Amino acid sequence: MTNPLSARQILDQLVSFPTVSRDTNLPLVDWVEGYLASQGITAHRHWNEDRTKAGLFAHAGPLVPGGVILSGHTDVVPVDGQAWTSDPWVVTERDGRLYGRGTCDMKGFDALAIWALAEAHRRGLRRPLQIALSYDEEIGCMGAPPLIAALQSEYPKAALAIIGEPSRMKAVNGHKGGAGYRVHLRGFEVHSSLLPQGVSAIMEAARLIMWANDRNAENAAKPASAVAALFDPPFTTLHTGMISGGTAHNITAADCRYVMEFRVVPGEAPEDWCQAFEAEVAALRSAMQAVRPEADVVLERFFDVPPLVPEADGEAEALVRRLTGDNATHVVSYGTEAGHFQAAGISSLVCGPGDIAQAHQADEYLEIAEFQAGQAFMEKLLADLA
Repeated sequence: MTNPLSARQILDQLVSFPTVSRDTNLPLVDWVEGYLASQGITAHRHWNEDRTKAGLFAHAGPLVPGGVILSGHTDVVPVDGQAWTSDPWVVTERDGRLYGRGTCDMKGFDALAIWALAEAHRRGLRRPLQIALSYDEEIGCMGAPPLIAALQSEYPKAALAIIGEPSRMKAVNGHKGGAGYRVHLRGFEVHSSLLPQGVSAIMEAARLIMWANDRNAENAAKPASAVAALFDPPFTTLHTGMISGGTAHNITAADCRYVMEFRVVPGEAPEDWCQAFEAEVAALRSAMQAVRPEADVVLERFFDVPPLVPEADGEAEALVRRLTGDNATHVVSYGTEAGHFQAAGISSLVCGPGDIAQAHQADEYLEIAEFQAGQAFMEKLLADLA
């Protein structure tokens, strides 16, 4: 065994790998796997279909049920077009902060989890500790479900999972679910003076977008459930943030592409919203094809994130509150992989160092005090498991 690295040294290594979601994460996975092996820990991979990316999971302590999972993702968002004042792939310390892409979201937590696992193996535990590092979280949490299944097939089932997204080390016990579609409308081109003889993909897309606007208005107007009332906004939202199409101002558009996303409050099922949207699309498709049979609407569902539902007497919440002393109620409107762990029957909670407001920004940073708070949390966790 080689000498263990500090959590900060591990963070330096993790940030040095530019694991943008569009690219491979294998150099980082290779390094983590090698480092854990140097500490006497065998890690396992779950590969994506074309073996360009992998999730990694590992275990310390007795091979018994009831352990704790520390969950993080390895991918980061791009730095393209952002004005960084230091190298985003080098951790730069200044003004009490650690700058670098992923320091906050969420390689800071990953580094702490890797450090804790090595320490757990060295010190010995009565209750198991596991880590699960995923890929493709930033593009829809797509790497988590197969990774969770692989972990559960290799080790006895854990009792709870702590997902270390930046929460300023607060216990976040609820978040919205989500789903997203890439929508491609195919129209039929005619001169705009002959509008009724053609099909404008853009104008037809506007009908679907207005359907979303109408649902937002309805959701905002109806009374919020007790769980929904915890969120801001306290209702399910539908949103389009990207759209493109058309050839010229005087030609009905042959194509229009846009993205539709749903952010669904706990207590409502993302699948119900998806079915409602698909039914609206089917009705619109029929109307378009009544004018021109060539017209069509093609949907590609590209992410699904289950909500994290607050648990009555949840084991994850009880543990994190005991270790942090945080007894307040915290929920967030963004999604995490916690919903997938909960859907797999594992009590789940979000708790990690950093402020989500720094995530994805130029000059992303993690406050040193937050990193230290994360280290103190891991020390308490190790003592609890021992």
